[in-house]
Parts: sequence; structure tokens; C-alpha cells
Amino acid sequence: MVINVAVITVSDRSSRGEREDKSGKLLSEIVEERLGKVIYYTVIPDEVDSIKKEILHCLDELKVDIVITTGGTGISERDVTPDATKELIEKEMPGISEIIRIKGFEHTPMSLLSRAKAGIRGKSIIVNLPGSPKAVEESLDYIIPALKHGVEILKGLSKE
Repeated sequence: MVINVAVITVSDRSSRGEREDKSGKLLSEIVEERLGKVIYYTVIPDEVDSIKKEILHCLDELKVDIVITTGGTGISERDVTPDATKELIEKEMPGISEIIRIKGFEHTPMSLLSRAKAGIRGKSIIVNLPGSPKAVEESLDYIIPALKHGVEILKGLSKE
């Protein structure tokens, strides 16, 4: 089974070309090695409408199995990725975000400031990851097995 994945980096600075998108590139590499095929990658600014538009494009037009965002999950005024995601998900999957925060706390107490969301829309999974490369790598270590199994369930290939 091939799992098709979209990677969306949410960063004002990277979208303006002021900073390299290291997190999205690392995320794509890890997905290709351990999860599935990245069929879409983009960098967008921290704006609710842009985030929603990109996620919906990935789900409705590209029909990806998983959309993974990186960035915009904190508490600053411009961090709106979880807000956009919350408007789109039909079923929340709090365990994904909880384990990322809990395991992240083992490295830095700042992980508790994350507002990241994870959930299902239709037959696809949406996951928000933090914006730092280190947090992306650590987070994927914990959630990849669950994401694989989740896709199998949604595709009807596995019983819960």
C-alpha cells in the first residue's frame, strides 16, 4: 500500500524567501524513507485562509492520505495553523498531538505551548507538527506507526 502524503510548511519568513525551509525538507525526507510518498510540498504564510485552502486542495483535489503541516502551532499572534486545522477536521485525534507534546516535554518544557491539532476529514488524516527540524524528527518517530495504521483503517484494509 502506497501512502500519499502532502507536506505544508507554514512560515511567513520562509514563504517570503527570507529563511530556508529546513523543517519541510526534513519532513519530506523522513516521510519518503519511513511512511510513504510525498506527492505535494509547499510553503505558505501563517494565514488561516491560505492554510485551509492548501489543506483542502490536498484532500479534495490531490486525494492524499495524509496532510502534514509544520510550523505555526505556537502561541504567537501569527501562529494560526491549529485554528485553520480545527475548522477542517471532522473527527479529532487528540492522542497524536498529546504524545508529541508529552514526548517533546522530555526535551524542552516549551513543547507545552504547542496548540497543534490532528484529526480526520473524510478518509484522510491531518497532522500539525512543530516548526523546528528537531521537533519534526522527534515527533515523526512517535507517530509514524499510528499514521500507517490509521490510513489502513480509513482505507478499509485493517480492523481497528
